[in-house]
This record gives sequence, structure tokens and C-alpha cells, in this order.
Amino acid sequence: MTVGSLVAEIQQYVPYMKFSGGGVTVSGGEPLLQPDFVAALLAECRRLGIHTALDSSGFAPAERARPVLEQTDLLLLDIKQPSLLRHKALTGVDGRRPRTTARLAAAMGIPMWIRYVVVPGWTDDPADVESLADLVLTLPTVEKVELLPYHVLGRHKWDALGLPYALEGVEPPSEATMARIRQQLTHRGISVG
Repeated sequence: MTVGSLVAEIQQYVPYMKFSGGGVTVSGGEPLLQPDFVAALLAECRRLGIHTALDSSGFAPAERARPVLEQTDLLLLDIKQPSLLRHKALTGVDGRRPRTTARLAAAMGIPMWIRYVVVPGWTDDPADVESLADLVLTLPTVEKVELLPYHVLGRHKWDALGLPYALEGVEPPSEATMARIRQQLTHRGISVG
């Protein structure tokens, strides 16, 4: 698709967006893998008075992320694991880029919602949650942390590709675990959605 054709389709929904207070959210995959297209799309949306949101893992160099962030009204940023070492073990990639994206967005004054998937054995340890809180408290534009319980709904994709499922045997977190993490963050003064 071209930016123009997508904007033409989006324009059909402008009355609904204005009535509902909504806007356009670009997600993925990872939208920062196509920064030129996404920046142009969000710029056109903003020109039309449409609120823009970027849903990203922040895994892009700052020079690629900046033009997109310049057109973003709200950043929904995934923090997969606050420990850099455990981030690499969990995701297979370095965890510094999401932090860089978060700091860049904060410096640009962009409101953020941090999304944190609670994966038993990987992100639910109280020390991990404290590290998350420490990070969030350095980012003045974070409005809230959204706690997302891990689920196995995408497992079939791994099976279809013939790939081993890295989180085999991991079950979704209990309500008690989710409540403990919520309380731990709110105790630090962080809004949890």
C-alpha cells in the first residue's frame, strides 16, 4: 500500500474517531522496521487532526526512531524484561534499544504507556518488577504501566513454522501474581492500567 491509499481509507473513519476520541495506532510486527512509511503515514494523520499512537518494542536505532516519534502523540512501548542480561536471554536481542527509544521519547515530551508482559519465571520476579519501576521512574512522560498476562494463544504459529516453542511449559500467571505485581508498582507511585 501507499501512504496516500492508506490515508484515503483512514479518512472514512475520521467522523467516528472525532466522536469517540480515538485515532490511528500503528503496530506490527515492529513498525520501526519501516520508519519512512510510518513517519509519513503518521504525519498525514496529524495533518488531518487525527491522534497518532505507535505500538512498538522500541527495537530500532535512535536515528530511525526519531522521525517516527516526531509524528507520534502517544508511544505504547513494550519492555520485555528490565534486566539487560535477562532481556537477551528472553528475546535473543539486546535490551538497550528499547531503553534508548524510551529515553528519546521522554526527552521529546511524548506521553508513554509501558507495556509489560508478565511471563512466569521470566518477568514476574519481585526484583524484575523493582527494576521495571526503577526504569519507569526515570521516564517523566510515562502515564501508566499496562500489565499483560502471558498467554499461549500464538503457540500454533511456532508449530506451523516447525520451530521449537521457547516458552514450552510456561503457564499464564495467576491472579495472585498479577495482583502482587500491580501492588508492587503502585506502591512505588506508578499508575497501573
